[in-house]
Amino acid sequence: MLKIGIPTLPTFLTITRIILIPLIMISYYADFFLHNVVAMLLLTTAGVTDWLDGHLARKNAQTSKFGAFLDPVADKLLVTVLLVMLGAHYPSLWYVVPACLIVAREVMISALREWMAERQLRDVVAVGAIGKVKTTFQMIAIGALLMTDHNGWTPFWLLGYVCLFVAAALTVWSFCNYLWQARAELLESFR
Repeated sequence: MLKIGIPTLPTFLTITRIILIPLIMISYYADFFLHNVVAMLLLTTAGVTDWLDGHLARKNAQTSKFGAFLDPVADKLLVTVLLVMLGAHYPSLWYVVPACLIVAREVMISALREWMAERQLRDVVAVGAIGKVKTTFQMIAIGALLMTDHNGWTPFWLLGYVCLFVAAALTVWSFCNYLWQARAELLESFR
């Protein structure tokens, strides 16, 4: 008989973050007063769950293999889906190029981490400080662009683009950093 356990609070928060993704999308595309503010507030809630699930898991010793797997998946889903969604409203190279850099890096680093994990070297490419700062800029960029109601130059629009460019630069930097950390294993694989 299949036993299904009750998820820990950190895992529940991670699952909540995934559930918030379609709610953010629905709010953003809906036609009600301050729909974009609701979308941004839901994104903020998702960001809080991201911080809180890790904090609680470490503080209460509630880490698990499933939680360690699901947390980065939730993060990547949130960022990737929202960047793609926003691309429909910001169809210019100024948006698309940094967004594509961010998404491509997420896919490539996920693959690199999986490949390193197969070699029992996952800690070599563990999340670093640059990645956390990058994530902060990404979330600010997405939140600000959600707040912009597509009417041109607003403070939110400008903040969104500035943070998007900073996030893209940090994306390239962190990607190069991960490759550098994994260089010995990567070079060995070419022999």
